[in-house]
Amino acid sequence: MILILGGTTEGRAAVKTADEAGSPYFYSTRDAHQQVDCHHGTRLTGAMDEEAMEAFCREKEIRLLVDAAHPFAEVLHRTVAVVAERLSLPVVRYERVYPPRSADIIWCDDYDDAIRRMEADGVTRLLALTGVQTIGRLRAYWQAHDACIFRILDLPTSLALAERQGFPRERIVYYEPGGDEALLERVRPQAILTKESGESGGFIDKVEAAHKLGIAVYAVRRPPMPAGFVTVTGRHGFRKQIERFVPGFFPLRSGYTTGSCATAAAKAALMALLTGEEQSEVSYALPDGEVMTLPIAETHLGEREATAAVIKDAGDDPDVTNGCKICATVALRDEEGEGIRFLQGEGVGRVTLPGLGLEIGGPAINRTPREMITRELTALCDAPLDVTIAVPDGEKIARQTFNPKLGIVDGISIVGTSGIVMPFSSDAFVRSIRREVEVCRALSPERLVINSGARSERFVKAEYPDLPAQAFVHFGNFIGETLKIAAELGIPNVTMGIMVGKAVKLAEGSLDTHSKKVVMNKAFLQTVAAESGCSPSASEAITGITLARELWHALTDNDRDRFFPALLRLCHRHCAPLLPDGHLTILLIDEDGNIPYRHA
Repeated sequence: MILILGGTTEGRAAVKTADEAGSPYFYSTRDAHQQVDCHHGTRLTGAMDEEAMEAFCREKEIRLLVDAAHPFAEVLHRTVAVVAERLSLPVVRYERVYPPRSADIIWCDDYDDAIRRMEADGVTRLLALTGVQTIGRLRAYWQAHDACIFRILDLPTSLALAERQGFPRERIVYYEPGGDEALLERVRPQAILTKESGESGGFIDKVEAAHKLGIAVYAVRRPPMPAGFVTVTGRHGFRKQIERFVPGFFPLRSGYTTGSCATAAAKAALMALLTGEEQSEVSYALPDGEVMTLPIAETHLGEREATAAVIKDAGDDPDVTNGCKICATVALRDEEGEGIRFLQGEGVGRVTLPGLGLEIGGPAINRTPREMITRELTALCDAPLDVTIAVPDGEKIARQTFNPKLGIVDGISIVGTSGIVMPFSSDAFVRSIRREVEVCRALSPERLVINSGARSERFVKAEYPDLPAQAFVHFGNFIGETLKIAAELGIPNVTMGIMVGKAVKLAEGSLDTHSKKVVMNKAFLQTVAAESGCSPSASEAITGITLARELWHALTDNDRDRFFPALLRLCHRHCAPLLPDGHLTILLIDEDGNIPYRHA
């Protein structure tokens, strides 16, 4: 069992990840005002001291403590550390993302230090954005300066606490989302005092608003976390730590893409080259900014180049590259030119056809891994570099993939759009979808919007700006199963946002569009073009494409207006019977996020 201590944005994110497992857990907050849906968790409220938390952990057989509380909840952090030590429990800290400490902010060690600095600088008109809990700690300052104003949450409990501490009611203002600049315009303080609360705590917005108006910023540094906490900054790292400490909590383990492995290997190689030391592990950022860490299997250091290797762990996904060695060699280049040049190593495919967005003749290293590697290496070194990615068994493995049909020869592709491999299991994934649709039914009973992933969801959300976030559910590749769930739960209106790569498979009747099971069928698409009245040139254009997304540019305007509506009619024909008592709308999204075609 897991105990999550939250009450923050990070706590809500931890709950969402834990709920995906379908396993029971506990979510504890000091107050009851945070709105959070614990679909499989038991909600607890009220602060626990060391004895109470220890007794609870023993009684409920807690195996993992998750500290997702506010960074300044120092008493709670200490309590968690003490209980964890007594019971030999691991602690995962779900940490916020913090911007670099800027020199144009006056950094303070604690509230006493802040008072000393503000007094020395002659600050008398202060807007304190540190929260109602800090009124007592700043008493010496606000009692000496009548122009000190506190902003607090617009809650009866917050106002009562402020009044109990003797703070004048007329010097209180209330928090309004997105109202930092307007408040500063109205109050016009000499300075603001805030806490280093990270991105989710609105720290950046407060600082930017103050600097825009020429207002000084004093910030109290966040306190250090107790030693021994395992820190994560996002949902993927959090899930990996749950898989590590509580095996079986998730039905299947997640894994890493070849792109992630290549990024970690390349960074480890460059670090070895720059420091002369072998690396045992390396941290790197996923495309969404979350920082992950991978172990380095081996390092070979030369005079002007170094090689590092990562053993790919695909989790419980039946990935043909699972267990493969992903190698990266980074070499310093003498000649001028582009900063990083990607080269084809053993077992990495070579591109022979257009349409993949990669140079013909170049290595099959997709755009996202290239961007990940470039970002990590340029942060360490601005010298020109050659990066060679190799997979020793890649050529043999590639025969088990669809690479030859895509014109990739001699090896595998280095791929991955998120950096993480979610386990491909219809049972586990569909259970996760069902849980999300059940939440949607509770919060948005009239409409469910399903999308393949975050990118298509971002585009479709503009069509339904008033729907709650829970109304948008990712179907991944399980279109048919998702529609069946919507029908079973009685949702009357379903909108499907789909991009052309999945639409061409769905139109042929593939309700599971995973690339491991089905690929684009050009002959079928040529039949659709002919039957929808496209010009003869459409068939020739389809013959020349490698990826479905090329259809947007390969077809003429007139042919697009015939072909895509016909494609959507076929998609609707296969899907509508799965939603017999509901209404299905399908939106076809182009590469720029537009929705030029729809079928209802």
